[in-house]
Amino acid sequence: MANNLDDIDEKIIKMTQNGIPLKRSPFTDIASELGISEQEIIDRLKKMQEENVIRRFGASVGHRDIGIVANAMCVWNVPDERTEEVGTIMAGFSEVTHCYERPRAPGWDYNLFAMVHSYTKEDCEEVAARISEATGIKDYKLLFSDREFKKTGVRL
Repeated sequence: MANNLDDIDEKIIKMTQNGIPLKRSPFTDIASELGISEQEIIDRLKKMQEENVIRRFGASVGHRDIGIVANAMCVWNVPDERTEEVGTIMAGFSEVTHCYERPRAPGWDYNLFAMVHSYTKEDCEEVAARISEATGIKDYKLLFSDREFKKTGVRL
């Protein structure tokens, strides 16, 4: 854990990372358990955001619950000298939620990975075609998800 966090900060993160109750005063129970005020919890969360300990504090919507059921990991064979340029273009698409450069492996030419979410497989294919057009990269594959076994953020 970061050096500037105390025990209370760590407990707040652990107690909120799986969600908070949807009610007028969502920090009441946590504040009571920790022996501090709700305002202190809010102040500490804001400070942790300002210090980039946590990126954001907000609602996380289950994409499947709102009908976004098509997910494709688009893998791209991008010339090494263009990865920075192409990765930046790919990351600029609103449908792309993750974009990574990874090492190539024997028998695997792909080095850029972009996760695309949409309502249908056809929508994902259309997004990939637009990315291909924008980048000039024609060597790519779409690996669609069949089933989700686990999806969580990083936890303490």
